[in-house]
Amino acid sequence: MTPIDNGTEPQDGYLTGKKNAWFAFIMTFALMLFDYIDRQVIVSLFPHIKAEWLLSDKQLGGLVSIISIVVGLGVIPVALTADRMSRVKSVVVMAATWSLATISCMFAGNYAQLFVARAVVGVGETGYGSVGAALISSLFPKRLRSVLLGAFFAAASLGSLLGVMLGGVIAAKWGWKAAFGVVGVPGLVLALLYLLVRDYKTVELPTTSGTGTIKHIFSTLMRTRTLLWTCLAAAMQVIVMSAVWAWLPSYLNRFHGMAPEVAAKQAALVVLVGAVGCVFWGFVVDRVALRRPRYKLATLAVLCAITMVLMLVAFSSSQSGAAQLKLIYLGGFFLNCTVGVVAGVVMDVIHPGMRSTGGAVLALSQNLLGFAVGPFLVGALSDRLGLQYAMEVIPVFSILAAVFFMVAMRYYDQDVRQVEKIRLDSLDDKKQVEDGPLDSRPAKAARSFT
Repeated sequence: MTPIDNGTEPQDGYLTGKKNAWFAFIMTFALMLFDYIDRQVIVSLFPHIKAEWLLSDKQLGGLVSIISIVVGLGVIPVALTADRMSRVKSVVVMAATWSLATISCMFAGNYAQLFVARAVVGVGETGYGSVGAALISSLFPKRLRSVLLGAFFAAASLGSLLGVMLGGVIAAKWGWKAAFGVVGVPGLVLALLYLLVRDYKTVELPTTSGTGTIKHIFSTLMRTRTLLWTCLAAAMQVIVMSAVWAWLPSYLNRFHGMAPEVAAKQAALVVLVGAVGCVFWGFVVDRVALRRPRYKLATLAVLCAITMVLMLVAFSSSQSGAAQLKLIYLGGFFLNCTVGVVAGVVMDVIHPGMRSTGGAVLALSQNLLGFAVGPFLVGALSDRLGLQYAMEVIPVFSILAAVFFMVAMRYYDQDVRQVEKIRLDSLDDKKQVEDGPLDSRPAKAARSFT
């Protein structure tokens, strides 16, 4: 049986069956949750670390940004390996690595040691978002793609919320170093359970030599203009989101006089609102673009423009007290609006045999141009001009996101037509025996790829 081209997907679009697909989603969601718990737990510890080691705001921001830098540098090699070998085994190795590295943070005796441990957390997290998104996109029907990817990436918001909240509570009771140990252990357990997730077959690409395949992959990615402009747009919005997430606890501590644990809880509520918004906007965008999918990108442009206006007003020096908090909550509902949808857009225009790699390009841009920039830029501006000014300026990046999304929309239909006929098969030992080796099957997918 060769991959079909008539638009009819197996089992109503569930590649490995509904039960297996939902188990894979639950496990992938759970690991994303603990990925971001481990990543963001440190932001509620900033006041404690700053006081104990006398650090600058730029140094504190670096403890967040280093993870994104490492993830950005390593995400494409990891995704290439996962796409050509095993997505599930890659996830197991990544989850075990970032969990152990998080635990090691509790033994850091100075800033340099903590910085290195946080960098290793980034090594473990490299490629997880892109590989997880590829699995979800491939195992579920296309009609559910945006909302499920929105839910998947909402786990990042929920994990950030729990990381911020747990860090503040644990630090208040047992000291800030204990927080790393408490949040690092569950990821190890989930990593072992992830071995039960079913993968999908790797789709044969048109070249077989390692060098030729990699060259072909990158040349194809660079020609997919929807991918490139969407990645730039997503990164601009992530700058704003990551800056608010990283610095809101410190902002509330300094300008509202909240104790660190109280500020952490308030900031966690903003992240929670963002998680709800991530799923909500994924659903809304799917409905708006039901007949014309390219309207996903226009809708995102509008949402980013709204984000900019709300956050500019919220962090204006003229705002204070309860009114300011309400505006920040409202802006938080829009902050995460792009995350699930942009992943779905990327999967729409990428060949199924390289979805992890396409997702890796998105992850690279979001991490190097987004997550790495936001916290560090605010820290650097804060050291020079004050935290209030830094938080006022940062929302301007959302308008750049809106412009780039509108450019991406121009190319969406053309890029989708290049890959819409290609289908995947379930990874099933019995079927593989019946079908024969992958390289002996007709290369219909390969021809569509070129």
